[in-house]
Amino acid sequence: MPKDAKKVLAGLEKKGFLRKDNDHRFLHLWVDRRKTSIYTKISHGEKEIGDNLLGMMARQLKLNRRQFADLVDCPMTLPEYIQVLRDGGHVG
Repeated sequence: MPKDAKKVLAGLEKKGFLRKDNDHRFLHLWVDRRKTSIYTKISHGEKEIGDNLLGMMARQLKLNRRQFADLVDCPMTLPEYIQVLRDGGHVG
């Protein structure tokens, strides 16, 4: 099911992702004041993000679709997300 791009952006920023605007909005995860290799992007002017793109974003963030929805919609906290990344060996 498509999601509102503004809500996805706000949800990720709430979880520690910092935005950098270039030709797209790049969102990088910072942990302990250090930039990680975990990032995704949203195109400028994007109103809704379709299912295919949501799936790609979930993979970029090392999550499945359900986990991605939980991250964006806030049931998953930042410490829980970082633990998922650590368990998968994606961050130190």
